[in-house]
Amino acid sequence: MVHAGHCFCGEVEFEISGEPVAMGYCHCESCRTWSAGPVNAFSLWKPDGLRVRRGASSIGSFSKMPQSVRKWCTRCGGHLFTDHPAWGLVDVYAALLPTLKFEPAVHVHYQETVLRIHDGRPKMRDTPSEMGGSGALLAE
Repeated sequence: MVHAGHCFCGEVEFEISGEPVAMGYCHCESCRTWSAGPVNAFSLWKPDGLRVRRGASSIGSFSKMPQSVRKWCTRCGGHLFTDHPAWGLVDVYAALLPTLKFEPAVHVHYQETVLRIHDGRPKMRDTPSEMGGSGALLAE
């Protein structure tokens, strides 16, 4: 399956192919500040499935911490994706993929939440142990 997306103004167009490795919600302060929302819906993919179809020269990047390189459109400021080099994954924000059937499986960094969500999905203190986190679960 191929999903197409674009930035806020349409300058940058991209597509992602294959199946997401994981989908869920991130509650960390960094994602909240970046997204200007109380929670960030993520979809993690293998980077080789991402192809920028138009506007590659209009993509800016910023790395506040080594595990995340955030990308946006330099024309409109619209957010695009975040590279996670240590994990070998790219987060394509779920809101940018209208054809993706978003099926969140987990909440990560729930210890930082500002919006309690009671959906029956696991709430992780940080991230899964296989991604360098504690793997600890919190109560809903």
